[in-house]
Amino acid sequence: MPRFEYKLVPAPEKSIKQKGLKGPALFAATLEDMLNSLAIDGWEFQRSEILPEEVRAGLTSRTTVYRNLLVFRRALPDQPGPMTATASAPKPSRVTDGAPSLSNLFLKPDDTPGPGPAPKA
Repeated sequence: MPRFEYKLVPAPEKSIKQKGLKGPALFAATLEDMLNSLAIDGWEFQRSEILPEEVRAGLTSRTTVYRNLLVFRRALPDQPGPMTATASAPKPSRVTDGAPSLSNLFLKPDDTPGPGPAPKA
């Protein structure tokens, strides 16, 4: 069964000016640009919602404001569970690829790590 992550974004309140567009067409183009930019990152538009939020109005009173939100989702990558992991799977290492190890931090380019100091005879 696929798993999803969700993202809620406030709907635009103002249109972004575009040449040759006015009124509802301008707002639609603004919304379309927003949806397309999120789709590039893999987010799929689901629906829009109007949800209440209680906010402070003055020192002691509160009022309800309604927020317009756009709901997006995208599938999470499949992650193997403990039963599906294979024995040949690589084990995570502490040193990331490309990062120098501590033993190589203080070596000069012409130095090579050796077996250590020679025992005294």
